[in-house]
Amino acid sequence: MLFVVFAAALAALGRMRKLPEISRFFGIIIRMFVEPAVRHHRPHFHAYYQNDVVIIAIDAISVIAGGLPRRQQRMVEAWAEIHQDELLEDWARLQAGKQPFAIEQLR
Repeated sequence: MLFVVFAAALAALGRMRKLPEISRFFGIIIRMFVEPAVRHHRPHFHAYYQNDVVIIAIDAISVIAGGLPRRQQRMVEAWAEIHQDELLEDWARLQAGKQPFAIEQLR
């Protein structure tokens, strides 16, 4: 049993390495998935807050899946609107196999 838990933890760590952290504010972590060999249909990012996750489309700021508590979700959407161009640039960099730039946190 311990081996199964350890293996699951290692797998999760491996996935997190493919999700570079773009920004962090008010306990919310913003990450983007990088998998250059697989073309995603739509530019997006993942936002994590405590045990909740939301996936947000960048081209037209909207929820693809999941959700955060209302206050945190509104903060993430506002932050995404402000930094939409930077998010699209980071998306392109990641899909080209390059490192993303950090994006300023919400203040």
